[in-house]
Amino acid sequence: MKNNCLKMSYLALFAVILCIGAENATAQATYKRVGFNENIKIKGVIATRSADSLTMRDVSSADMYYVDLSPTTKVQTYKKVLRGGDQFPASYLLRGLRIQVTGTGNADGHIIAKQIDFDPEDLRTAQALQVSVDPVEAQAEANRKKIEENEARIAATEENAKRMAGQIDEAQAMAAAAQASADRANNRINGLGDYDTIKTIVVPFATGSAALGPKGKKIIDEARAWVKTQDTKGWMISVIGFADSTGNSAKNKTLSEKRANAVIGYLVTKYGLPLTRLVQPFGAGADMPAAENTTAAGRAQNRRAEIKLLLNKGIAGD
Repeated sequence: MKNNCLKMSYLALFAVILCIGAENATAQATYKRVGFNENIKIKGVIATRSADSLTMRDVSSADMYYVDLSPTTKVQTYKKVLRGGDQFPASYLLRGLRIQVTGTGNADGHIIAKQIDFDPEDLRTAQALQVSVDPVEAQAEANRKKIEENEARIAATEENAKRMAGQIDEAQAMAAAAQASADRANNRINGLGDYDTIKTIVVPFATGSAALGPKGKKIIDEARAWVKTQDTKGWMISVIGFADSTGNSAKNKTLSEKRANAVIGYLVTKYGLPLTRLVQPFGAGADMPAAENTTAAGRAQNRRAEIKLLLNKGIAGD
């Protein structure tokens, strides 16, 4: 029971990250088309949302997808043992929410969603994101209105330009300042999910084990010592676990997730890593190997977890 609670806590930590931002590891991404009438089931994170559609980023790549919603789209939590998931209206599909979409492609290459599943813990973190981001967007909207008001004032004073030149200059300065403020606010909102990789730390694991050994702890300790010498404003941490190709893919997937959680647990318990610094973890299994699995040396390189130090442009600012 304890282990389940701990696992849910870790998952919540990581989802907070997506919250801190919302947009653009997608700046370099391209929108992927889905074949007409092609059946598809894919996991991703909601990047943008409108009344009857959303865009999502594939959790295992930089690919973006358009997803169209319809009145018949079923939105629910993942099915539980012996019963189905809880039903929700489409309004619960928030930016930053990790979802699984099941549907078919249309003529435009979009996914027509038949069913969308999500974890309740991920919903809670997405709701927390909305609470954090909405005030910033409201300020940006207020700035835009202020710009329009100042522009109207400038237009009215142009008829008396000679007499009111000083007032016009002041209004133009206010409009420029308001525009700059709005641009900064919008840039921060649009950059919330945009990350630059600062450094990647590779932590090795023994065969079939998710226990963090002395060598792995030393690597993390040395990386922590280096981080303390840096300006970490806007930094986030992503942890991805991997496995070699030995054994079946399902067990490798579970093992890689445990390796990611082991690294995170060490960072949180030993160094008090703030939860808002963590990006949702991922277990890649035997996918994305660092070396060939045909040799013992190659398999050893693949039994790893990668800690990526990321700069979140939306948090760092301009």
